[in-house]
Amino acid sequence: MPWTVVDDADAIEPEDVIRFDHAGRTYAVYRSADDAYFATDGLCTHEQVHLADGLVMGHVIECPKHNGRF
Repeated sequence: MPWTVVDDADAIEPEDVIRFDHAGRTYAVYRSADDAYFATDGLCTHEQVHLADGLVMGHVIECPKHNGRF
């Protein structure tokens, strides 16, 4: 699978998350405080809530609905 450009690296603030939709799928793309970048499935496995509304803590993203961590 080829790389897909999501945004400029500086467009995502430390400990922030954005929603990215591509090819019929949705993703949560986030940046940790130490400048590591992550992309996960956008929907929580619990109730299909979008993780782009969640909280970034270190290298983990927390679901805004039930506090599940990924």
